[in-house]
Amino acid sequence: MALEITDANFEVEVIQSDKVVLIDFWAAWCGPCRMVGPIVEELAKEYEGKAVVGKVDVDSNSAVSSALGIRNIPTILFFKNGKVVDKQVGVAPKEALAAKLEAIM
Repeated sequence: MALEITDANFEVEVIQSDKVVLIDFWAAWCGPCRMVGPIVEELAKEYEGKAVVGKVDVDSNSAVSSALGIRNIPTILFFKNGKVVDKQVGVAPKEALAAKLEAIM
């Protein structure tokens, strides 16, 4: 299951992580986000122990979302060593997200 990332745990779970991190920025009211959600959950299972896969509810965690300049959702950010190294805005197939994750691992 994807890790719930919040304003409170972002620093520890993402910035200080020794693994590559994929974060899905979403909201409950967002239709395309509901399409991406199951894909993110599958990636969380497949990459368990190899990468951190998490979700940020932009409505509940505005500090992180605004600090990272999230303007459109769904947006998926890929972090390595605490820095954003890739991103995907909008719906993308699982294969595309897995390829981006593999490329930075």
